[in-house]
Amino acid sequence: MIPQHPPPPLSPDDEAADWMVRRVDGLTAEEEAQFQVWLAADASHAPTYERLLSLWNDLGALAPSAQAVPAVAPSVARGWRARLRRGWSALSLGPIVPQLATAALAFAVVGAGWWGVGEWRKAPTFDRTFATLRGEQKTVRLPDGSTLWLDTATQARVTFHRDRREVQLPEGQAMFAVQHDAGKPFDVLAGPVRVTVLGTRFSVRYTRSGLHENGVSVAVDEGKVRVAPLNAHPDADPAAATSARHLLAGDSVVAGDEGVGPVVPSGGPAAPWRDGRVTFDKVTLAQALAELDRYREGRLRIRDPQVAGLYISGSFDLRHLDAFERVLPQVLPVALRKNGAFTDIVAAGR
Repeated sequence: MIPQHPPPPLSPDDEAADWMVRRVDGLTAEEEAQFQVWLAADASHAPTYERLLSLWNDLGALAPSAQAVPAVAPSVARGWRARLRRGWSALSLGPIVPQLATAALAFAVVGAGWWGVGEWRKAPTFDRTFATLRGEQKTVRLPDGSTLWLDTATQARVTFHRDRREVQLPEGQAMFAVQHDAGKPFDVLAGPVRVTVLGTRFSVRYTRSGLHENGVSVAVDEGKVRVAPLNAHPDADPAAATSARHLLAGDSVVAGDEGVGPVVPSGGPAAPWRDGRVTFDKVTLAQALAELDRYREGRLRIRDPQVAGLYISGSFDLRHLDAFERVLPQVLPVALRKNGAFTDIVAAGR
């Protein structure tokens, strides 16, 4: 067994540096009492501490930006505090090189401060995930004043930073009413595309079944949005600018792995599901059933590929989907056959 040795005791300089940095970070009443006990424990403690505190005060003239370091969030302070202690340990605090010590300290604190501020700026100010079940819809009020409406079977992760706002939509569809803030762009990441907006009302859909299967569809009610491939960076790649689409009110677009399609009229409200309706515009019967299955457990089945490929159009009430079943034989050459818990859709006359 390898013998265990206790760590070597801290030198008086290290102890003084530790207490100074902890006091800058803020001590509890109990910790302050412990500090006073440490001061009284040895006659050398007080002058050593005062010498380090004097160097700290001198630092204000050398590096004013370091004065902001103690304001860093407590979760970050631990990191720069440890770095600062290491900086103190490396210093010679005797009278021979006081200027070198001060310069080294300034370098250590400023470096630690930049590291701490950088970590602080990257930390999100708001990070929540919202989700709905099949048949459920939800309204979410965001802390910036924006509103998010989630349709059935939808997931959305909302992350706000100090200089930007972002929503990841891995599945489902949502409507956005974005509060304008020019200093904090609002991005929606869905599948292979990024939707960027400053203030508007628009909907984004990314589902693996139903309408626009595995594609991303965007429709705008108000304002203007930019839809571009997720990895497109116009500043670095001029060609990426030509792949982006700018949508105004009444416009829509569909995008996929192959790129962003042309801008076309949306032909209606951006999110008819918010009014409790689902709209089909010349979609196959198989696609229509897959879309309805997102709102309720599937009861209709198709076994004949020719029947599955029939096209259907119309607007249906999501609260009364039985009407869809009743209207099918009236608009398509099909018949309904009850088969246990399911209903089969077959070609008429069979």
